[in-house]
Amino acid sequence: MNEKLVLIGAGSALFTRGLLADVLRQEWQGEIALVDIDKDALEVVTKLARKMLDARGSRLKLRASTDRRAVLEDATAVICTISVGGREAWLQDVLVPRRYGIYQPVGDSVMPGGTSRALRMIPAMVDIANDVTELAPDALFFNYGNPMSAVCRGVRKATGANMIGLCHGVFDVAGGIADHLGTTRDHLTSTAIGINHLTWFTDLRIDGEDAMPRMLEIATEKLGAGVDHRALGRYFTEAGDSEPEIALNLTWPLAFELTRLFGAFPAVGDRHITEFFPHMFSAKGGYFGKTLGVDVYSLERCLQDGHARFAQMKEYAFATGPLPDDYFNRIVGEHEQVTEIIESIRTNAGKVFSANLPNKGQIPNLPTDAVVECPAIADAAGLHAINQKPLESGLTGTLATRFQWVETTVDAALEGDRRKFVQALLIDGSVKSVETAHRLADDLLDTQTDYLPQF
Repeated sequence: MNEKLVLIGAGSALFTRGLLADVLRQEWQGEIALVDIDKDALEVVTKLARKMLDARGSRLKLRASTDRRAVLEDATAVICTISVGGREAWLQDVLVPRRYGIYQPVGDSVMPGGTSRALRMIPAMVDIANDVTELAPDALFFNYGNPMSAVCRGVRKATGANMIGLCHGVFDVAGGIADHLGTTRDHLTSTAIGINHLTWFTDLRIDGEDAMPRMLEIATEKLGAGVDHRALGRYFTEAGDSEPEIALNLTWPLAFELTRLFGAFPAVGDRHITEFFPHMFSAKGGYFGKTLGVDVYSLERCLQDGHARFAQMKEYAFATGPLPDDYFNRIVGEHEQVTEIIESIRTNAGKVFSANLPNKGQIPNLPTDAVVECPAIADAAGLHAINQKPLESGLTGTLATRFQWVETTVDAALEGDRRKFVQALLIDGSVKSVETAHRLADDLLDTQTDYLPQF
């Protein structure tokens, strides 16, 4: 493989390391260019990257720049992992709505936090897309930034760029489903359709045999007569761990409850899917006796972990000694599968992956041009969606307003339209009155004003 790969937003705590490890393991040739507007973060990842390449004797050319236009020309693949405003802006997306009694465990996909984030992300990604289409029009163009559907839809609507949205969530959850079914990912085939972070596994098969009936049995076994929203400890005990995040990632009580109700399994676990059903947790974020985003799925803890990972990465980058022996091992993370997708396209292998692509009829009863997460084939023609049968009406109902929220949010971001921002907050469903939506919109716009020039 000979590629010129440009990574925009390279100052990530884990993504760059994982991506480089995959590239080295697959023995790519060519060039990698790292781009980040944060000079300090860029210096850290560049030093780390150089140590990784040297340790493996790689002949890959390494470049780094705070100016993406300086390195984009003739790129064959561009990967974007930017987060406008970084962790501090993300934190405010969650803290400001808390003042209104709205509790979010993540705040990057939907709810007020996801809406606020989209206003920052979409214009920045449109600018990047314009540069890519000018300087590297033939490059494969991947986005990992959230809110995924809104970002990809906004870029396509404003520029026409062929942006592909990637997330490791479906792949990761498929492994968890395989564990529950007593098999391995190699023996499990699946179909997952929806909007990123609420993607429904509608078909599960183990060596060709239908495994959905067994999944429904497992959901019933896990829940008994039903989810006891007062007995969170039961799910901790079952998982064998007292940490809420770890325990609930293994047991997924809400996901199993929805599986039993809809006959399909929702990815990517309760941390994200609770945000798509805000009316269920509107009483101050109450969730199985805990509070979403505070003492279960704590965003503050998540951000602290991110700071700690970056600090460790910085220590390794500036250390005089070699990197740890396990530093090149394959790790779980968002970077998963992107190099495999590129290789499948270059070699016309025709492998199937989960990707976020515009709906051109592959899901007949979802809106045309809505960016849906769905199975796609990677071959010499690129990454293109596989046609599916229509979703059942109940599943469509969980998604329908979400795609209209995306469209309204995209228009608000592109036009700098406060009125449409308020509309989006109401469509989302977590704000309970028009008056509250107006006040919350103004609070978020004031808090994030440095990153919202269009307003």
